[in-house]
Amino acid sequence: MVIWTARFSKRAKAVLLLIVLALTAAVVFLLLGRGGGEPAPAITLAANEDRVAYLQSLGWEVEPEPVETLQFLLPEELTEPYVTYNELQAEQGFDLSACCGKQVSRYTYTVTNYPGRAEGVQVNLYVCEEMPVAGDILCAGADGFQDTLAFPEAP
Repeated sequence: MVIWTARFSKRAKAVLLLIVLALTAAVVFLLLGRGGGEPAPAITLAANEDRVAYLQSLGWEVEPEPVETLQFLLPEELTEPYVTYNELQAEQGFDLSACCGKQVSRYTYTVTNYPGRAEGVQVNLYVCEEMPVAGDILCAGADGFQDTLAFPEAP
């Protein structure tokens, strides 16, 4: 058995530590940079055409004009029913808490292509500072439902 030992000065230890840190930083930088290119542009929904196009990009066909437009001030802190609604929004990457204390607009459109339902389905799209912040598909009535904006997959 052969045992080798080496003795390093404080300066050599510092240089080795810097090299290891630099290599670690380079690896992290390369791994994080693999997303490549520029970040995706932010979605702005300033005009009705923008909102309809956004819903179409998710697979929804809607009547071209909203059946209802509502503006309201979101409370400074989310309480019920906003807390429960925000849980539904978290499933699709939205978070209403970022808009607490701000003006929010809700646009309600009639959905024309919900699978298995020819009528009675609507989509709500919530916009704050021209950005989508929440949304849901809903159908009122005894067999109604409320779901995320994700287009349902075929059965």
